[in-house]
Amino acid sequence: MKKSKKSQKGVTSNDKNKGMGKEKEREKKSSSLESGSYNYKMFSFFNRKFKINEVEPPSDVNKAFSLFTDEGSTHMTAEQLRRFMSVHQCEVSTRLEDAQNIIEQVVNRRHHITKFARHTLNVEDFFHFLLSDDLNGPIRTQVHHDMSAPLSHYFIYTGHNSYLTGNQLSSDCSEVPIIKALQNGVRVIELDLWPSKDEILVLHGRTLTTPVSFIQCLTSIKEYAFVSSPYPVIITLEDHLTPELQAKAADMITQTFETMLYYPESDLTEFPSPESLKYRIMISTKPPKEYLEVRSKDASEDESSPKDDSDASESDQEDEDFKSLQAGVSGYKRLITIHAGKPKGSLKTALKEVTDQVRRLSLSEHQLEKLAGSHGLDIVRFTQRNILRVYPKGTRFTSSNYKPTIGWMHGAQMVAFNMQGYGKSLWLMHGMFRANGGCGYVIKPDSLTRSADKLFDPKATLLPVQKTLKVKIYMGDGWRLDFKHTHFDAYSPPDFYTKIFIVGVPADEAKKKTKIIEDDWCPVWDEEFSFPLTVPELALLRIEVREYDISEKDDFGGQTCLPVPELRTGFRSVPLHDKKGVKHKNVRLLMRFEFV
Repeated sequence: MKKSKKSQKGVTSNDKNKGMGKEKEREKKSSSLESGSYNYKMFSFFNRKFKINEVEPPSDVNKAFSLFTDEGSTHMTAEQLRRFMSVHQCEVSTRLEDAQNIIEQVVNRRHHITKFARHTLNVEDFFHFLLSDDLNGPIRTQVHHDMSAPLSHYFIYTGHNSYLTGNQLSSDCSEVPIIKALQNGVRVIELDLWPSKDEILVLHGRTLTTPVSFIQCLTSIKEYAFVSSPYPVIITLEDHLTPELQAKAADMITQTFETMLYYPESDLTEFPSPESLKYRIMISTKPPKEYLEVRSKDASEDESSPKDDSDASESDQEDEDFKSLQAGVSGYKRLITIHAGKPKGSLKTALKEVTDQVRRLSLSEHQLEKLAGSHGLDIVRFTQRNILRVYPKGTRFTSSNYKPTIGWMHGAQMVAFNMQGYGKSLWLMHGMFRANGGCGYVIKPDSLTRSADKLFDPKATLLPVQKTLKVKIYMGDGWRLDFKHTHFDAYSPPDFYTKIFIVGVPADEAKKKTKIIEDDWCPVWDEEFSFPLTVPELALLRIEVREYDISEKDDFGGQTCLPVPELRTGFRSVPLHDKKGVKHKNVRLLMRFEFV
């Protein structure tokens, strides 16, 4: 039986909290890496030596190498590599020049040759290529979806309270999380606008969050909007401003964004496409309140009342101020491209209401769940032309998130998430928007946009299997390069296992788990799993590596999430990320994907 590890790690964990203590210094010196092995010091008496196993190609890799090379040959030519890429990896567009470029990069990396001197790969080079995620990653890295459809036909990478650095109640507001979100490909930024005398501040209202200025947020958006994607950025405004400050906000927006700002001449009857809006910024919010029209009516009624000269003078000034204010508010309204607002009647009525103008409707996660139970198809129909935004319920004070798949199943384009934290729900969000080159726009399945008679019913349960995804996990490597050798266990190498999940429609959800490989920094599992899929277009493959611990919670070894429709078949190098979604430098898995 495996020893109790966490009790042995307790001292190290405490030392991390207290700083570098004498005990940790001793431990650091006594547990050292020797040539070809790791030494672990136990109780200051015993040395435990573990040999570092060489990473060897799996048998399937050796077979593929032999299959695509000449009989008895120990090297693969560029033409043979091109054929391997085309036939085995299903990359039929691979050219001879592409294969030659791969060989050049692999040889230079492995043999440190600055000048290209060899035109073939041996089996170790071939294995190195397969384990290189930049050369042989699991999904395509270029934009390849049709980007000419209306905005309503896409899932859009959407942030919630994008200015918060932490929790929803007392954290600082800053432009920094906005910048990070844009750098990570987020396309919808939410700002809550509140008045402070003559200033406009961004903060989470009626909480202890410290504000950031509106102009600072706008400036940062302008600077970073298109660093990761050329496709449009949408700013959703939660507006609590007075008419005077709305006019001021309009001036700030137009002066900051200038020609980057897009707004139509009249209300939209269909949303434009992402392709037509490249490098443009749009505003989405509720139109200003209509009380100005009421005030105008009151003013006209007052004209019938007799006035003396002083009253007339004051009235003229008020009229001028009112006209100026009305012009400012009209200017603010003119900038709104995507009109939002609460329905005048019930939500059920709003979903079925047919209007010429397209619009945006916002629902909390709780409202969506409740409505989806009885009006799922109505939601899908609404999202064919209009935009649905879903946001976290108000009790998520710690900036946690909900499961996004219910929104996507119903065609919701803007599934708004708190991007500043981490967790399994956010990993799913990262996975969805790795699709389409990470540009922040993922085209919805045809079943969510086509005619009513073939429309996808989210409540349907007896759906036929469309295809089966076969996943083979061979091995993992890179932990010994990215972590200290006592990170997982102070007294022995780690015991890794992998969990594999399918996340999507309820009928497709599944979980598999490999065996535990003990005391090995380079675990070899060599296990295959099958996942039947009824709606593969909405499926995500979530992968999580854990390090077994008999006494406490298993340690985290890395994770990733991949969109199933984007998976490239054949052998693939799958890089892993930390809990916050930051990619590890070296940790990756060798896997094989196949659809049958």
